[in-house]
Amino acid sequence: MEVLRTPEERFAGLPDFPYEPAYVELDGGLRVAYVEAGPADGETVLLLLGEPSWSFLYRRMIPVLTDAGLRVVAPDLIGFGRSDKPARREDYSYAGHVAWMRQALFDRLDLREATLVGQDWGGLIGLRLVAENPDRFARVVVANTGLPTGEHPMSEAFLAWQRFSQESPRFDVGRIVANGTVGGLTPEVVAAYDAPFPDDSYKAGARAFPALVPTRPDDPAAAANRAA
Repeated sequence: MEVLRTPEERFAGLPDFPYEPAYVELDGGLRVAYVEAGPADGETVLLLLGEPSWSFLYRRMIPVLTDAGLRVVAPDLIGFGRSDKPARREDYSYAGHVAWMRQALFDRLDLREATLVGQDWGGLIGLRLVAENPDRFARVVVANTGLPTGEHPMSEAFLAWQRFSQESPRFDVGRIVANGTVGGLTPEVVAAYDAPFPDDSYKAGARAFPALVPTRPDDPAAAANRAA
């Protein structure tokens, strides 16, 4: 598997994001980046996010949570942020993402009694982890997410997004995030969302994600989601 690692200088001068990254290494050598903030003995809030973002998305939430005495752990999914990026779309699967996060969060960081905050793919992955490891979690907060099984038709807007992700010759991550906001984003913030992706070769995971959402009952992930 060819794996790309975004140069650290791409993340210089991020607006409102002073947090230094930490890393855990998975079996096989993939590296998962995460931000940890707040008191080490505080209750843990696990911030999982989705496509095509990274832990920078939670820059406004992290200080609110830490000011309340909570410990925050915000990982970057494989393929995103400062985490390693397998170079082929075929390297990514729903089951693979769940396994990567299970190993990072439980086998390496040993999170317990955590409150999951799952947004978008952070919920698709996080809710699987909750269902399979309920003793690791105390609470669940979900936002714009779920456990699709392919038994209900997806919206036309989602199907259009899915087609765009697979077919568009351009996939400008910062612009995609900006287009999903109400008030728009400053150029500096758009650049921060673009930072993990120096060129298109780094975007295999971002391109792959929409196609991994189960849209048919016989999807490879449908049975596991149904059980969860």
